[in-house]
Amino acid sequence: MLTKATVVGAGAMGTICAQILANNGVNVALLVRRPEVVDELRSYRENRRYLLGTRLDARILPTIEARSAFRNTEFVLSAIPCQHMRGVWEPIATAVPAGVPICSVTKGIETGSLKLPSQILRAYLPAHPIAVLSGPSIAPEVARCLPATVVAACSQPDVAQFVQQALSTSWFRIYTNPDVLGVELAGALKNVIAIAAGILDGLRAGDNANAALLTRGLVEITRLGVAMGALPQTFMGLAGIGDLVTTCVSPLGRNRTAGQKIGSGATAEEVEKSSVSVVEGIPTTKAVLALAQRMGVEMPITRAVADVLFSGKPALTAITELMNRPLKAEERF
Repeated sequence: MLTKATVVGAGAMGTICAQILANNGVNVALLVRRPEVVDELRSYRENRRYLLGTRLDARILPTIEARSAFRNTEFVLSAIPCQHMRGVWEPIATAVPAGVPICSVTKGIETGSLKLPSQILRAYLPAHPIAVLSGPSIAPEVARCLPATVVAACSQPDVAQFVQQALSTSWFRIYTNPDVLGVELAGALKNVIAIAAGILDGLRAGDNANAALLTRGLVEITRLGVAMGALPQTFMGLAGIGDLVTTCVSPLGRNRTAGQKIGSGATAEEVEKSSVSVVEGIPTTKAVLALAQRMGVEMPITRAVADVLFSGKPALTAITELMNRPLKAEERF
């Protein structure tokens, strides 16, 4: 039976996972970088920065001390934004006890290396089994114990089942999946499509446009994933279409909200500065384009989002250009 776990990162999802583990009877060390954050979490027993209104379970101990956080831990969950993972993990990885399974809940692609979160973790924790947890799980809803269903992916079935058992509750259901690559790619790429969905909402483009975007966006995600070696069926499941739908339609999603502001006239830089949480889809867009070029995969929606985010192209112009591409037959991927 799991008795102690360590969660690295006190953003919304890290806090929620710590809460789930604690509710399941596990003592949780919540490792953060800044002393003032530890003080706030201990004083208020609430994550006022990212998850206002959720009182921390008494079994959760916020700390900045890596060695004590990892001492006797049996499970580690990494909840660090993708572009910051190396800076966090490089100085602390050696403190993790040998053989302890690591689970990533990060969704993104590192812009410089084009690495996925599990691949970044592998660089610092090569002897540890690594799993990923992904799917439709908007943080404020999960915090309210509203029903949610996600996927634990690992190439080692026993590790996927370990994560499944550790984090499952009566309202948070977890399936297992062996396709780590597909699950991570789906989780990263859907954020790009969510920005596009928000842009459409900002422009008041209508429901027909949003339906087309989700459908063709899923085609793009699947096309790149299959080219890279992922299983096509993964993109038809919770980590694929499930997460895509939630992220594109929920007003609580950071990426969709960012896109809506951009569609209403804000710049990407203004949106990033005003956001409390990291908008992963913005840097991920650059990484996805680079991967698409490397694999020779056509991704017109992603290209249009990049043009709006980084080249100053008006959103309406980008949509008009998408609609006026040469006519063709519909294909799945």
